[in-house]
Amino acid sequence: MTQQRTPTALGTERIGKLLMQYAVPAIIAMTAASLYNMVDSIFIGQGVGPMAISGLALTFPLMNLAAAFGSLVGVGAATLVSVKLGQKDYDTAQRVLGNVFVLNILLGGLFMLVVFPLLDPILYFFGGSDETVSYARDYMQIILLGNIVTHLYFGLNAVLRASGHPQKSMYATIATVLVNTMLDPLFIYGFGWGIRGAAVATVVAQMLSLSWQIYLFSNRNELLHFHRGIFRLRRKIVFDSLAIGLSPFLMNVASCLIVILINQGLKRHGGDLAIGAYGIVNRLAFVVVMIVMGFNQGMQPIAGYNYGAMLYPRVTKVLKLTIAYATCVTTTGFLVGMLVPEWVVSLFTSDPDLTALAAKGLRITVIFFPIIGFQMVTSNFFQSIGMAGKAILLSLSRQMLILLPALLVLPHFFGVWGVWYSMPLSDLLASLIAATMLGWQFRRFKQIDAERPLPVNGVIEK
Repeated sequence: MTQQRTPTALGTERIGKLLMQYAVPAIIAMTAASLYNMVDSIFIGQGVGPMAISGLALTFPLMNLAAAFGSLVGVGAATLVSVKLGQKDYDTAQRVLGNVFVLNILLGGLFMLVVFPLLDPILYFFGGSDETVSYARDYMQIILLGNIVTHLYFGLNAVLRASGHPQKSMYATIATVLVNTMLDPLFIYGFGWGIRGAAVATVVAQMLSLSWQIYLFSNRNELLHFHRGIFRLRRKIVFDSLAIGLSPFLMNVASCLIVILINQGLKRHGGDLAIGAYGIVNRLAFVVVMIVMGFNQGMQPIAGYNYGAMLYPRVTKVLKLTIAYATCVTTTGFLVGMLVPEWVVSLFTSDPDLTALAAKGLRITVIFFPIIGFQMVTSNFFQSIGMAGKAILLSLSRQMLILLPALLVLPHFFGVWGVWYSMPLSDLLASLIAATMLGWQFRRFKQIDAERPLPVNGVIEK
C-alpha cells in the first residue's frame, strides 16, 4: 500500500528534500496559526479598545497551561508514532492513535472542569484589574467550554503530520485560520458579541477542522486509522507518550508561570497599558517562533524515524539543516523588530501611548533573536529522538533557571524595563547551554556509528 511506503521514505530519501517536504506544510500551518492568533488581537484591539488588548494578554498564561496539557499528549504521541513507524511496529502506532484520542478527551475535560469555577481569582492573580478582568473572563469562558475540541484538534493534527501526511495537517490548520478570520468580524461586529465573538470564532473554526481530521482517520485505507480495539488505554503507550511529551508540557507550564510573573511585574511597574504592550509584542514574536516550530515539526518525524532506524548521520544532517533555516528566520525577526517596530505595532492599536511602549519593548525583546532559533531547534531535537530528560533540561533552562530569577531581580533596579531586559538575557544564556549539550551529543553519535557496522539496507548520506 502507498500509505505504508510513505513513512519508509524517511530513511532513504535525500534529507534536504525530506525537510522541505515536511517543513514547508508545517511552516505554512504554523504561520497561519500565528496569524490567526494575531487576527483575534487585531480585531479586538482595533474594534474593542486598548484595555481589551490588556485583557486578552491576561489569558496568555491560561492558554499556555491548556496548551501544556495538549502537548503532553499530542507531541509525545506524535514522536512515539514516528519512532514506531521507523521500527515498523505498525500495530503499536495504531494503538497510539487511539490512546491519543481518549487521553485528549479526558485531559481536556478535566482542565475545563477545574479552571472554569476558579476563573476570576485566577485572572486577578495573573495581574488583572477590575478594568481588564471582565474582558479576559468573557474570552476565556468560551475557550474553556471548547477545550476538548481544541485538545483533540491539536493532538490529531500532530499524529496526522507524524504519520506521513504533512500536507493534510497543513490544510487543517489553514482551514481553521480562514474560518476564524471570516467569523471574527461577523461575530465581533456583526452580532455585537465583542471579545466573546473572537472566542466563539476560534472554537467553531477548530470544531470544523476536527470533523475533517476524524473523517481522515476513519479511512480504513490509511495505515493509521480508527478501528475497534485501539481506544483502550495501554499503560506503556500512555507512559511513553507522557514521558516524551513531558518536555513541551513542562516548557508550557514554565511559560505559564513566566507570563504570570511578567504580567505582575508590568502591572506593578507600568500599569494595565504595559500588559497590553507585552500582549502585542508577544503576538509579534509568536509569528517568528511559530515559523521555527514549523521547521521543528518538519524535522521531528525525520529525526525520530532515522534515530529509531539507527541511521545517525541522517539524524545529524537534518538537525544541522534545520538549525541553519531557523537561524535565517529569527535573524529576519530581529531586523524587523529593530528597524520598523512602530509600523508592525500599529497593526494592533492606534493608541499612541500603547504604540510607544510596545515598539520599545519589541526592540528589547529581539536583541538576541539571531541565536534563539538554534536553542529552540536543539531543544526540539532531543524531544524528537525520545531523549526526554535532555529536552526537559533545555526547555527549563531558559525559563526557570535564567528568566525566572531575572524577572525577580532586574525590575528592582530597572523598573518596568527590567522586566523586558530579562527576556533577551535568558535567550543568550540558554543558547550557550544548548550549544554545550549538542556538541556532546554529536560526539556520541559519531562514537556509536564508528563502533557498529552500517545497516545493510540503510542509505547513509555523506
